[in-house]
Amino acid sequence: MAEIYLRGLQEKDAPYMLEWMKDPAIACFFRFDAQKMTVDSCCDFILKSGEDSRCRHFAIAKKDTDEYLGTVSLKQIDQETGEAEYAISTRKKAHGTGAAFQATRLIWKVAFEDYRLRRVYLNVLAENQRANAFYRKVGYRFEYCEENAVEIQGVRKHLNWYAINRKQYMEIAENESFK
Repeated sequence: MAEIYLRGLQEKDAPYMLEWMKDPAIACFFRFDAQKMTVDSCCDFILKSGEDSRCRHFAIAKKDTDEYLGTVSLKQIDQETGEAEYAISTRKKAHGTGAAFQATRLIWKVAFEDYRLRRVYLNVLAENQRANAFYRKVGYRFEYCEENAVEIQGVRKHLNWYAINRKQYMEIAENESFK
């Protein structure tokens, strides 16, 4: 299992971000047009990512080399409701290494311990079987399927919604060592 940590995004990460955005096996599940993305647009995202207090984006990086493996985020952070949206995307070379699993646990620590949130949620295309299996494995609870929720390239698609709350996080954290 790869040893990882979370750090702020850096401009040097831009070409690697673009790598996962341009990977057809990954990009086919995006709701944005990844083909329009460039290294410059990735750099712009990185530079602006620190300006919005309602979003926190972190690089998933290998401990030994600081190599960028992906991005994990808390978006739409709402202190009033105590909720935030989770998002993650990783380079293909990180798939199957445990990096996404560890990054999810680390972002939960940020959400529930640093921000003191009560709930973290996500939505994913119902057809994205790999991601749906990952979210269940890592500990998210399936809430519901929203039929015909989004349109991608002219086709209506279903979204599955998942969440984890503070109590569920605490139960998992008691049984595991979060670094």
